[in-house]
Amino acid sequence: MADSEAVPDHLDGAPEAYHTLLDQYRRVSNLGSAQGVLSWDQQVTMPEGGTPARSKQLSTLSGLHQELLTSDEIADSLDELEDEDLSPTQAAVVREIDREYRRAERVPQTLVEEISETTSEALPAWEQARAEDDFSQFAPYLEKLVELKREYAEHIDPDRDAYEVLFEEYEPYLGLDTAEDVLQRLRDELVPLLDDIRESDADLASPFEGGEYPEDVQEDLSRDILDDLGYDWEHGRLDTSSHPFTSGNQFDSRITTRFDESDPLGALMATVHEFGHAFYSLGLPREEFGTPLGESRDLTVHESQSRLWENHVGRTEAFWEHNAERVRDAFDGLDDVSAREFYEAANRVYEDNLIRVEADELTYHMHIVVRFEIERDLIAGDLAVEDVPEVWNDKYEEYLGIRPDSDAEGCLQDIHWSHGNFGYFPTYSLGSVLAAQLDATVREEVDEFDAKVRDGDFEDLRTWLRENVHQHGARYTTPELVEEATGEAFTADYFVDYLTAKFADLYDLDGY
Repeated sequence: MADSEAVPDHLDGAPEAYHTLLDQYRRVSNLGSAQGVLSWDQQVTMPEGGTPARSKQLSTLSGLHQELLTSDEIADSLDELEDEDLSPTQAAVVREIDREYRRAERVPQTLVEEISETTSEALPAWEQARAEDDFSQFAPYLEKLVELKREYAEHIDPDRDAYEVLFEEYEPYLGLDTAEDVLQRLRDELVPLLDDIRESDADLASPFEGGEYPEDVQEDLSRDILDDLGYDWEHGRLDTSSHPFTSGNQFDSRITTRFDESDPLGALMATVHEFGHAFYSLGLPREEFGTPLGESRDLTVHESQSRLWENHVGRTEAFWEHNAERVRDAFDGLDDVSAREFYEAANRVYEDNLIRVEADELTYHMHIVVRFEIERDLIAGDLAVEDVPEVWNDKYEEYLGIRPDSDAEGCLQDIHWSHGNFGYFPTYSLGSVLAAQLDATVREEVDEFDAKVRDGDFEDLRTWLRENVHQHGARYTTPELVEEATGEAFTADYFVDYLTAKFADLYDLDGY
């Protein structure tokens, strides 16, 4: 990884306006990083009574962020650079800053501050509503956030679908039509596969069922696995939160997970998943901190990194052959469990699973479809907030054949809407699709991939990801980065083929 004091090549001979633009943008980026630390603290360590002050702090920082991003200095620099003959790297930097500026300058600062303050207040309301299984406690905050986000989208582009505008906050280059096509294909191709699995006579192992697995032991195991994968503890940490997440940058990227003493797999897979996010952030060029070249390429790519590590490493038989003894040693009652049985448990399709973050790879995407359809209708005004629990439950019954008995296991299980993150959910499926495409390329270019995972040797995978994804930051658009890394356009073919082959083998299905 490059030294943080190195002078990037794209600064050599650059126009003065380019240097001015980057100087101003670094201030914007640094303020965003500070907001991230305060948000992390609110979800991890802040005392419960700290919300009134924190909401004001974050609101003020959001306003300052907006003010700096839409400053005359940035506007003038962008105007001056329109006619400059820039290098491809310089042009990419200007493209990314210009995109952020054009969206931000259309939104009133007062609205940005109000959204920030409302999300800070909504978070503890969501946590309490979830703990007490009472959607009505969160409903007023959700209703306000829906209204604020509609207004936000209308300021950016009043002539386009508001949900599409919001989706572009998280994936600006693939397009909502691509997300809709992917989700439709997954509905069409995975539901029949799920039906065949439900009719299969195969009985996959479930060695963890009925046991008790102490939280402190689970945490020790998670830390051991993170050591194995190559997590940089000098630039990261592991904590617990109500919803697992990763926050940070190339100097400080922090993981959280959560523990259930009846299900150690949940925490373990969440930890591996969040490692993928953190490893990406820590792999961004350090000398580019504060510029688009030192930022991740939005959420489809970010999610592809976490999904690759979680599913294409952590849910493989080779991974469990490497870790079986470690897991047997950690917990009582597992002495006779084989690596194959652990592998089956990590990939078992549970017909009654209501929780997205605990779902298997197949049903996971039906969970995404439910959220996508509901939040799209909320933003469009086609669904009232008060009707969300019933519609949520109806869709679960339709797509997954199960019905939640409580709001906590239903529409209150995710943190995203308390953050006002409408348009975020489709990127989970897009990222899973990209992970399979990247995995297919890695397996062609890294010799004896499974054998190396079996030996706990992840160096070649880490290097491949650093060289083909991480080092580029946001230089390329998402389609360009996919082409650069895999040699092909973005496609769901690899993902569908991967899932079909894997689960047909696990469940002894014919005709696949």
